[in-house]
Amino acid sequence: MTKLNVSNPKVWVVIGVGFAGILIMAEVNRRRLKARNSIKQDFGAFIERIELLPFPQPPPPAARLSLSGLSFAIKDNIDVQEYVTGFGSPAWKQTHEAATKTAVVVTALLKNGSTCVGKTIMDEFGLGITGENVHYGTPTNPKLPSHIPGGSSSGSAVAVAAGLVDFALGTDMTGCIRVPAAFCGVFGFRPSHGAISTVGVLPVSQSLDSIGWLARDPSVLHRVGHVLLQIPSIEPKRTRCFVIADDLFQLCNVPKQKTVYVVTKVIEKLSGYQAPKHLNLGQYIASNVPSLKGFIEQSTIQQNGMSTLRALSSVMFLLQRYEFNTNYEEWMKAVKPRLGSQVTNHIAAADTLAPENIKVLYKVRTEMRVAMQNLLKNDGILVLPTVADPPLKLKSRKGLYAEVHDRAFALLGIASMSGCCQAAIPFGEHENYPISLSFIAYHGTDKFLLDTVLDMYSSIQDEVSIQSNASPLPDTNGSIDASELLKEKGNAAFKGKQWNKAVSYYTEAIKLNDNATYYSNRAAAYLELGCFQQAEEDCTKAISLDKKNVKAYMRRGTARESLLFYKEALQDIRHALVLEPQNKFASVSEKRLRKLIS
Repeated sequence: MTKLNVSNPKVWVVIGVGFAGILIMAEVNRRRLKARNSIKQDFGAFIERIELLPFPQPPPPAARLSLSGLSFAIKDNIDVQEYVTGFGSPAWKQTHEAATKTAVVVTALLKNGSTCVGKTIMDEFGLGITGENVHYGTPTNPKLPSHIPGGSSSGSAVAVAAGLVDFALGTDMTGCIRVPAAFCGVFGFRPSHGAISTVGVLPVSQSLDSIGWLARDPSVLHRVGHVLLQIPSIEPKRTRCFVIADDLFQLCNVPKQKTVYVVTKVIEKLSGYQAPKHLNLGQYIASNVPSLKGFIEQSTIQQNGMSTLRALSSVMFLLQRYEFNTNYEEWMKAVKPRLGSQVTNHIAAADTLAPENIKVLYKVRTEMRVAMQNLLKNDGILVLPTVADPPLKLKSRKGLYAEVHDRAFALLGIASMSGCCQAAIPFGEHENYPISLSFIAYHGTDKFLLDTVLDMYSSIQDEVSIQSNASPLPDTNGSIDASELLKEKGNAAFKGKQWNKAVSYYTEAIKLNDNATYYSNRAAAYLELGCFQQAEEDCTKAISLDKKNVKAYMRRGTARESLLFYKEALQDIRHALVLEPQNKFASVSEKRLRKLIS
């Protein structure tokens, strides 16, 4: 080996270049690590970090601005001057210029003292409620990291739930604020359609779009509402009339002890609140929205009203797809972007709509708004679950997505199609999953609804805590002879179509004797009343007592179909056919369910 001549200047140049290269590589690695850690700290919520400072505070003695000291984030379909609005799509971002103006809604928040800190990830073009984006990834749900966060305002909900911001803006068409609020355990507010300016916000479907917001604290939710809705601080006090949608709670797997019972107990304690009324909302809509009849599938369960809610959600999607296609068809054809499967399906479905059918979609929307006005007037509040199921695990099978979506949209279509305002409210947890209930008020009564949520929430928290520690009472056993007599009375009431009376007799019989037939008979009465969850539970109990109870399998199959659990329903019907191969009703049900699943 030759001896290194350290006096040669070229040698020192080589050493210097090598040393500089090592430093550069170290700095590159440091920045990569910092970026990776930053994304982790942000839960993947942000697509772009920005800083928009609030307008100057007024000098004393003027009061501080209402949102002073609060930070917020915005969904990436909302314009900020000098930034490209990405719309959840790299292709969109690459083919559009930076916005020349900031959206009206953002300016209003800055004027009232809050600071914008970034733009958040969303489902591609706002078409979805899972929160997953094939291009940018899925923000991490802070409550349940292995589960979806919900969307399409996924990043906004995650930023709030993770404490990265005090509140966040999103948009809601078919549940895009309400679903992530429910899945991430925060408050979400969808205002009345048209109540807030959409200037500077990319539309998805103008007939359904609403700018909404999310917050961890009801007082922040309330303060943001006062700024964005520009509502007077003084308003005449009104009594509050709650209407509980009993049939919608049949879709929810959370016990009523943790939902309806909590609301009822809180109402009893507060002044100015009337005792709640109970309603089968599906049947009410079927009677008051006549244009829906053409969309309702003919089936053995049509009379229960659940098919009406499915029809309403199908109209909602047809309307969304038609308007989205109208807005962006030319750009799609010119750019031919690589799209996620959900967007591709939306576009394909929109092409099948005939002009005469489009008119009916708008007619349904108009009739739905009138129906909700007649139901709620200016002092009514509808109580329903925000979503029917807990958030799915990441990368769940597609078939499961379809079932969960059907149940979710049966609930979400009500406010979207009527234009009503809706607040999603966290109600604690069930089996480690967040519970979310919603209050819906008529179009234009947004302040009334926000005031109600703020007024009730501390009492809701107290009652949730009490019920979390409560346990159900056990059943008692007794005389078999007396129970048989009660069963016969129940049968007579059932034949006379006195369903509630039949339930009462069967219930008394069950208290005396844990008998499979009694549970199965009570399930039949519950089916007639549209109480599908109770019917399913009774049939499950009957089957546990008698594995060959064909009627229990058939009735549980009907209940599960009504609850939109198609695959489980099909399993029950097939089990009944194994026990009774010649059962014609089971054969017809099996064919219908196979068609629904496919």
